[in-house]
Amino acid sequence: MEIIQAVRGTRDILPEEVRIWQQVEAKAREILGRACYQEIRTPIFELTELFARGIGSATDVVGKEMYSFSTRGEQEVSLRPENTAGVVRAYIQHGLQAAGDVQRLWYCGPMFRYERPQAGRQRQFHQLGLELIGSRDPRADAEVIALAWDLLQAVGAENLKLLLNSIGDPQDRLAYRQALVDYFTPFREQLDPDSQDRLTRNPLRILDSKDPRTREIADQAPKLLNHLSPDSQAFFEQVQAQLHKLGIPYELDPYLVRGLDYYTHTAFEIVSPDLGAQSTVCGGGRYDGLVAELGGPSTPAVGWAMGMERLVLLLQKKQGSVASAPVQVYVISRGAKAEAQSLQIAQSLRQAGFCTELDLSGSAFGKQFKRASRSGAIWAVTLGDAEAATGEVQLKHLPTGKQQTLLQAELVNYLGSQWER
Repeated sequence: MEIIQAVRGTRDILPEEVRIWQQVEAKAREILGRACYQEIRTPIFELTELFARGIGSATDVVGKEMYSFSTRGEQEVSLRPENTAGVVRAYIQHGLQAAGDVQRLWYCGPMFRYERPQAGRQRQFHQLGLELIGSRDPRADAEVIALAWDLLQAVGAENLKLLLNSIGDPQDRLAYRQALVDYFTPFREQLDPDSQDRLTRNPLRILDSKDPRTREIADQAPKLLNHLSPDSQAFFEQVQAQLHKLGIPYELDPYLVRGLDYYTHTAFEIVSPDLGAQSTVCGGGRYDGLVAELGGPSTPAVGWAMGMERLVLLLQKKQGSVASAPVQVYVISRGAKAEAQSLQIAQSLRQAGFCTELDLSGSAFGKQFKRASRSGAIWAVTLGDAEAATGEVQLKHLPTGKQQTLLQAELVNYLGSQWER
């Protein structure tokens, strides 16, 4: 019979790798919690209209990459390709703006895009992100960038580079769009097919092309920073000044535009050359028009999303494999009466806070002791039917081989006293 495998573009996250994920998630909860960000959890699928209006129908994400389908009630829904639109929808729907305060929210979960799978890019992938909604202050932009930088530093990511740009306000982008159309039109036949299509739909995305010839042409294109209004330029300079004060290094990248239509003003990416082609670990920026676009009041906002698969891949390159959870106590038993009591003993140890593994093999004591040694446990608790009859256990300190007999009722307290030393 043929073995069923995971769907192309999805992958299993096995226990050894999950430990890295848990470390990142725990550190995110700690760092973002200290900055007063609260976790929000939104549905995995939303109305397709949310993404068409929020992200932009002319983007590749909406036009080519979404998993969309009709429900039995004939609603058009899509698996979320990103989570900013969903968080903003929740912000509006539940009236979070009524508090009149800045809302600081963070999330972590699966996203879905139909893309060509490769290292660091899957069709089901996971993002950890945050949204700061309700402030036009350039300090908000610097705050979210600083939190991303702090988190990546805290989990041990190295060789990182912060790329920064401003894409201005909608009027700036409209003028820049026309400048790009005027520049690229004479080169139309030399552009790759996707860029030819983007020339009329979304010319800013041509700047992201990886096609060598298109890249060569785009390198001489007009720079967005030269098309900013005085107000937009002043805002961008204030963001940079805040980053200088925080000691966060960055490079200006005039071709960084991000791939979603809702971005305004600040755009940034944190990249690592250690990841090869898929080098972006974190990306985000300001999106002052999205709340209004989705039916809410005019509300400024800024945020980012971090690719968990890419971050874990980066950490694996540095750390190698991660050791499994340390076993402290290994419970060995043989015989009907002893095996009947062994689970109770293991559970009492677990409830007392000891990482305890129960051998379920029923094999000879010698084989069970070999597994206890391989587990890395410090103590082996052993009972046969004789110990079961007297309510005792044999306790062996595996590093030294020292062994003693204890009453089962004394085991937890004794081990606790040994760990306190």
